[in-house]
Amino acid sequence: MASKLVYVLNGPNLNRLGKREPGIYGSQTLEDIAALLVERGQALDCDIEMRQTNHEGHLVDWLHEADDEGAHAVLLNAGAYTHTSVAVLDAIRAISVPVIEVHLSNPHTREAFRHVSWVGQAAKGTIAGFGAQSYLLALEAAAGL
Repeated sequence: MASKLVYVLNGPNLNRLGKREPGIYGSQTLEDIAALLVERGQALDCDIEMRQTNHEGHLVDWLHEADDEGAHAVLLNAGAYTHTSVAVLDAIRAISVPVIEVHLSNPHTREAFRHVSWVGQAAKGTIAGFGAQSYLLALEAAAGL
């Protein structure tokens, strides 16, 4: 049986993890999280395709690509685009692969503008507030789909 392909897409400023507001986002880097996902993915028979961009259009293109490549699921931490991007919302609605929204922090305990999630309006589910563990919890959920 072939492994399940799981795209892990990360939006703006996530390349700064470990340096950027560690009190909110933790001290682990995106590379640290990628290593955790690859290791856990092996146990779950999932191949991880990890990407990060600071550009909205790349997220849209990668969501389309995940669908075209027959991915099993997408884990999406769209960063600030979560709260601003109708283009990302429309891209999620335009594909058949399930998308799980991921956040390191809990947006509902933060500034009011972070309480609205365009991504969440189309995502299969959301996991937030558990730091790097949010990604691992989302991978567990994705593997079970």
